[in-house]
Amino acid sequence: MLSLLHHPNLMSLIGYCADGDRRLLVYEVMPFGSLEDHLFDLPPDKEPLDWNTRMTIAAGAAKGLEYLHDKAIPPVIYGDFKSSNILLDEGFHPKLSDFGLVKLGPVGDKSHVSTRVMGTYGYCAPEYAMMGHLTVKSDVYSFGVVFLELIMGQKAINSSRPHGEQNLVTWGSLQGHHPMRGLYQALAVASMCIQEQAVARPLIGDVVTALSYLANQAYDPNIASNYGNKGSGVDERGSKILRNEDAGGSGRSRAVVEAKMWGENWREKRWQSAQGSFDGSNGWLS
Repeated sequence: MLSLLHHPNLMSLIGYCADGDRRLLVYEVMPFGSLEDHLFDLPPDKEPLDWNTRMTIAAGAAKGLEYLHDKAIPPVIYGDFKSSNILLDEGFHPKLSDFGLVKLGPVGDKSHVSTRVMGTYGYCAPEYAMMGHLTVKSDVYSFGVVFLELIMGQKAINSSRPHGEQNLVTWGSLQGHHPMRGLYQALAVASMCIQEQAVARPLIGDVVTALSYLANQAYDPNIASNYGNKGSGVDERGSKILRNEDAGGSGRSRAVVEAKMWGENWREKRWQSAQGSFDGSNGWLS
């Protein structure tokens, strides 16, 4: 099946070797390693990824999932979307790798694929972790977790943090250089992806549309006005995020909740309007 999947954001299978009971798959070389290598436990001499690069990686990874879900016939469920499975080419071009858990999507009147739970703890969607029900929306949930990792610079599960702050889905740390409005919008996209109910999550195509916009909005931390912000570079919604960030841990949690609420409002409007168009003035579907 891997030989039939071809997309710029999927690892290319070059060939394979078989010798007795030994099997070897040969993939292209990805010189920048995995996304995980550039997010967590960085050495002092290594610069963290800037905001623009993070959004570009997220958009590219989402396009890889979009190809599997919407372009492949039959649809393919990736099944193990996580930061260590996103490899980076020169220029931080992302490609999905490790297709050991891929499944063909449900066919006919079936709503899901039933399978033994084999994904990675912290990235698995609730319906998959609890019942073994796997759908393309399970991938969307996992994408949301990885997107939160990109935004926050925190691992999906970190047992070294205090109780209540170990799961990134329920707690976030907003830090680093970022545009306020872009941060708010990115959090909203992530919050939509990690909805507990699969039906409430967006299709990956909608995620690609939103992230393509964010990835194309170049951010310069040295310029006061970014993403349409004026004056201090912080709009009304961004000011609220900034105040919450300064307030400490509880403020960070409130910021995530506010982003979640705004994202839910956006999703409701999006679903109510089949004629929705991409509005560059505010960056969202009207």
